[in-house]
Amino acid sequence: MKHSRSAVLATTSVLALTLAACGGESGGSADGGGDGGGFEPRGDVTMVVPFGAGGGSDLAGRATGTMIEAANEDLTVSVENREGGSGAVGYSYFLGESGNENLLLATETALLALPISGEVEFDYTDFTPIMKLADDFTLMIVNADSPWNSCADVVEAAETERITAGISGITGLDNIVFTLTEQETGVEFDRVPFESGGELTAALLGGQIDIASLNPGEIIGQLESGDVKALCAFSEERYEYEALADIETAAEQGIDVSFAQFRGVLAPGGISEEARQYWIDTMEAAVETEEYQTYIEDNYLQPNTAAGDEFVSYLEGNNELLQQVIGE
Repeated sequence: MKHSRSAVLATTSVLALTLAACGGESGGSADGGGDGGGFEPRGDVTMVVPFGAGGGSDLAGRATGTMIEAANEDLTVSVENREGGSGAVGYSYFLGESGNENLLLATETALLALPISGEVEFDYTDFTPIMKLADDFTLMIVNADSPWNSCADVVEAAETERITAGISGITGLDNIVFTLTEQETGVEFDRVPFESGGELTAALLGGQIDIASLNPGEIIGQLESGDVKALCAFSEERYEYEALADIETAAEQGIDVSFAQFRGVLAPGGISEEARQYWIDTMEAAVETEEYQTYIEDNYLQPNTAAGDEFVSYLEGNNELLQQVIGE
């Protein structure tokens, strides 16, 4: 199914602009803030990461735990990886924890893409959205000795050659941008799925795949060491970060594709309003910490936040967009 690139990008841009404006306001929840009604977690808090260690979701979950602890010295957050099924295992476990007010989950685009795939028994409305933390774009990456020097080179090669594209889960951001690229250019890539960005990077370095789509925070070390090279960024504009500023956007190379994965925090469904407000207040304090700023800068993210009902509205709009892109 083909879709207008301009329509997709216009929708994405409107969402980004709207949420950037929302993120600049104090008290991001539409409830107007609150003190959580006296709710306090019982003992340690667990942050579930529905992917393996070493990838962008794992980095997000661990950083979020750190910033929560910085915002509230009475809280201790432990991270628990529940990988498998491109995120389905972790989200399904979380679904079964309805009402558990001591549990959080580091969420991303798989929250929306998994239900669209029809392979799971939940959608985002089964959970309690707490806060969107940031937008995370992706880069097309190849080994340093690859003959290709741009994404346009890869597309040209794919017209006559078999190109293997590694993806971190069939519902992840990387698969989405490869799908958008295929729809835009008419070529096809052979997918090889992995469970995390760490596994995907190892496969790329080992020569098992030709190309990968990775978040900057997952691959910056290998970029700086010269083990890999970035062919383009699937972002609306070039990065302002010095380490990435010279990477052309896909659009600059004639491939009109950009899409951001969101990073955020969920609580289980079925929690009390007092607990929901407590976690919204806690995350609003967390994004004011130095730890949050360090996470944003170290992982080359865009700090577009949305709390509570604003996060719900974002998910509604992003879900509609993904339905257009990857839905049948």
